[in-house]
Amino acid sequence: MLIITTPDITQDALDHLIERVEAAGLRTHVIRGAERTVVGCIGDDARLRDIALGQMPGVADVVPVLKPYRLAAREYAAGATTIALGDPAGTVVGGDALVMMAGPCSVEGREMLHATARAVQRQGARVLRGGAFKPRSSPWAFQGLGTEALELLAEVRAATGMPVVTEVMDTRQVELVASYADVLQIGARNMQNFALLSEVGRAQRPVLLKRGLSATVTELLQAAEYVMAQGNRDVILCERGIRTYETSTRNTLDVAAIPVLKRETHLPVLVDPSHAAGKAALVAPLAMAAIAAGADGLIVEVHPEPSCALSDGEQSLTFEAFASLMRQAAPFAAAAGRTLPLTAPAALGAAA
Repeated sequence: MLIITTPDITQDALDHLIERVEAAGLRTHVIRGAERTVVGCIGDDARLRDIALGQMPGVADVVPVLKPYRLAAREYAAGATTIALGDPAGTVVGGDALVMMAGPCSVEGREMLHATARAVQRQGARVLRGGAFKPRSSPWAFQGLGTEALELLAEVRAATGMPVVTEVMDTRQVELVASYADVLQIGARNMQNFALLSEVGRAQRPVLLKRGLSATVTELLQAAEYVMAQGNRDVILCERGIRTYETSTRNTLDVAAIPVLKRETHLPVLVDPSHAAGKAALVAPLAMAAIAAGADGLIVEVHPEPSCALSDGEQSLTFEAFASLMRQAAPFAAAAGRTLPLTAPAALGAAA
């Protein structure tokens, strides 16, 4: 349930309202907007039936929320959520600027990671992606460098100023990964690992939540609800393609999910065209479609030598291909009413 207050509500009236709701056994979350304050009520709404909330001072309206997700629902926030990553460039996910995250599928070594970070940053990428722990379908495939990769990511962040996003696969890894990474990624295979979702919610780091291979939009938002229920509101949703009967691409990019999510939730939405395509030549067209559909940014796989990559080489872009993608994306961003930085900030570019 959402309680919408009048613009002139006093602090005493707001405190009294919150006290009455919590006395009934529900939790509250206060969302302060420029023109209104909304009190979200979390729990069994039936406990509020005998309280005349609409008659209380400062209450403009009481709106029931019938969706299975509440914290993630668009009605629950006074406006779109923006997430500041706290880096020197002032990167904000969900703002006016499209945020480009780029880097290798897996961290394979110091030299390749430094080279990739410098290359993508020069072209306007603001966040470095790189896998330390890799969930692979085969137990014999490269599983990542683990803690060594996390140390390398932190080293490159110190050198470039770029925030780092990397995947966490297990509840036992959350504390370790959170001590190195700026954004914790939950991969498609773990979208419904509810224990892991709750644990990253308690870590109080921004979370990049990828849509599951066969998950509906509602299931994705319910997964986000698990993170947010722990008090972590900084969730970034990621459409990365779903599994269908089509075999010409690795997954089927659900472009329609982007405007649906923008309508249903206040959370920012990114798109991963690399995992949707499965082939490098298809990444740019899918990226343009995502921008046109309203995505807040992209997360793209880039490698110095894709033919030698230890994972996902076929869908990884070369440095030149990533530069081309950024050039192509600029007019699409402008048409969508967004800005797209095409070069690194001067101070960071000099450091890189």
